[in-house]
Parts: sequence; structure tokens; C-alpha cells
Amino acid sequence: MATHRPRHPALAYRVIELLALLGLCSAYLQGALTKLLDPPSAIAEMTHFGLAPAPFFATAVPLFELAMSALILSGRFRWVGGIALGAFTAMATLLALRFWEMPAGQERTMAANGFFEHVGLTAAFVLVAVHDLRTRRTSSHR
Repeated sequence: MATHRPRHPALAYRVIELLALLGLCSAYLQGALTKLLDPPSAIAEMTHFGLAPAPFFATAVPLFELAMSALILSGRFRWVGGIALGAFTAMATLLALRFWEMPAGQERTMAANGFFEHVGLTAAFVLVAVHDLRTRRTSSHR
């Protein structure tokens, strides 16, 4: 019995990789566009988290998210985008999901779940950076 093999497996891998990276960056793309399209809500969010001046952060954060996502998706300096969004995610998680300061209950449980999901997201961005750096190093030694 013959098995079907793709004619261009490298292309299939690239498409899968791009879709996975798009999924990884999706929250940052969506969040950035939402902030840029609704500045008053973005300013309120920054104020809620104590970031001042709020209008500056309401502009800088989405531009940063878009720029770093573009690096990851384009493959140009992907490692920079991975490290930057990993660090950003870690800092935002520590700022926004301080479950250990909450009283026991459903809200604390949900915050703890979100915290550890963001730890996983941070690790995924670090893996993107490591993979990109390793790929660059091995391709430059050929």
C-alpha cells in the first residue's frame, strides 16, 4: 500500500510554523489593535494597572506588541521579538495576575490559572528565541 507524501514538505513545515507563530502572537496582535482603535479604553487599562503617564503607555504598549509580533512573524530578528515579548509577558503577568494577594475563592483560582498560562506563554516565546538563535548558528557554520 502506497503512502501519500507531500511534494514539498519544507513548504508544509513553513506554513505550519507560520500558523503556530501567528497563534502565539494572536493575543498581542488583537490586544494592540483593540488598544489603538479604542484609546480611551487603553488609557483606562493603563491607569488601572498604575502605569503613568497612561496616554504614553496606551500608545507605546500596542506599538511594541505589533513591532515585536512583526519580527516574530517575518523571521527577521525573530529572537529579538521572542525575548522581548517573553519579557513583556512575564512583567505584565506579575503586574496583572497577582493571585497570591487575593483571598481564596473562584477569582483567585482564575487568576492563578491565568498566571500559569502566561508563564507557559513566556516560555514559548523564549523557545522561539532559542530556536531562532540555534538555527542561525547552525546555518552560519555550514
